[in-house]
Amino acid sequence: MSKIVIDHNSDNERLRIGWILDGKREEFAWFVNRYSQQVIDFTSRMLSNAEDAKEVAQDAFVKAFRSLDTFGFQSSFCTWVCRIAYRESLNRLKRQQPHLVDIDNLPAIEDDDDELSTGREERIVLMEEAIDDLPPDERMLLHLYYYENRPLRDIAYIMDAEPNALAQRLHRIRKKLLRMIKQKENEQTER
Repeated sequence: MSKIVIDHNSDNERLRIGWILDGKREEFAWFVNRYSQQVIDFTSRMLSNAEDAKEVAQDAFVKAFRSLDTFGFQSSFCTWVCRIAYRESLNRLKRQQPHLVDIDNLPAIEDDDDELSTGREERIVLMEEAIDDLPPDERMLLHLYYYENRPLRDIAYIMDAEPNALAQRLHRIRKKLLRMIKQKENEQTER
């Protein structure tokens, strides 16, 4: 009997999903083993508690398994399960009602976005602090776009939004970050 070699492309995901839907439920372990760390890392960026992040990732895989027959292959399985994890994370955050910084109360700054790309170590630290102060969905958008280099099409699918709207939102978030950094710099000089 010949052994089937499976790689990680979408055709093989289709094949494995077909096997699962035909009753070979144990094949789902391949998806969990392959993508669980990515999904945990994903949820960790939205949820500050590591245990919550793991629990939400696990819940996302359970929901994916239960609704596998509805998976339409519009994306990779990983992107689909991240979309589920994103919604689960938002639900968890709604229940926790985190304290968020009200960015609209910061003074308006008309500076260019280029100021965010400075290499000064102090500015980098302030930017990291400012990013941590953003709401979880904005942090996630920045992370997916700038750190994971995901295309807006995939991010739009995960976050259930239009790519053009996300592009505009990214621009507004950069402006917010600049205002926050300026505010933090002003606070430091006043001390």
